Amino acid sequence: MYFAALLARTEDGWEASDTELDDVETLSDLTDLAQEASVDEDTVLVYIEQEDAWFGILRVDGEEDPRIYVSDASAAARSSYGEILLTDELLGREPGAEDEIAALEELVDLDGTEDGEPTGPTAGATPSSSATTATATTDTNATSDSDFDSDAVPAGPIGELGILADFGISEKDLLTLRTDALTEIADALGASEVLEAVR
Repeated sequence: MYFAALLARTEDGWEASDTELDDVETLSDLTDLAQEASVDEDTVLVYIEQEDAWFGILRVDGEEDPRIYVSDASAAARSSYGEILLTDELLGREPGAEDEIAALEELVDLDGTEDGEPTGPTAGATPSSSATTATATTDTNATSDSDFDSDAVPAGPIGELGILADFGISEKDLLTLRTDALTEIADALGASEVLEAVR
């Protein structure tokens, strides 16, 4: 069960609207959605929640790069909407690293050998320089395999802890938010009433 809401700051306070994410496939799509709701390039917050699992906040201030916080990266990674927020930059990976890892996993079998490569020496065959080379190649691939762990999505919160600090929600406060975090965020923003109107 997902819930998404958009809060846009105006001269008269905050405006809230529930948000459909059916047409949102990338972070750029989500950022565009926020910028379209912006009044005079003021702050817009997009809140996404998967019930009892994780929540994420995307903050857009005018034309600045979006700022992101996700309460539990490993839980969000199992969600199509969570994957939108978990960019390579947020995870500390090189752009396209996930695609490269997937390609390597397809290339290398579970036993660490490349497709079509024999798993051991042929009966009666004597060791040769080519056999030594094959073994070395296998060892290199095995090392690459172990590197996959370094690209795993971490458990727990990830992103900019100070994303709401200027609105009175400190890093410590943000880390203590769990289920229904939007209610506490709206209270801090003074947007509880406008939020209730769209929930």
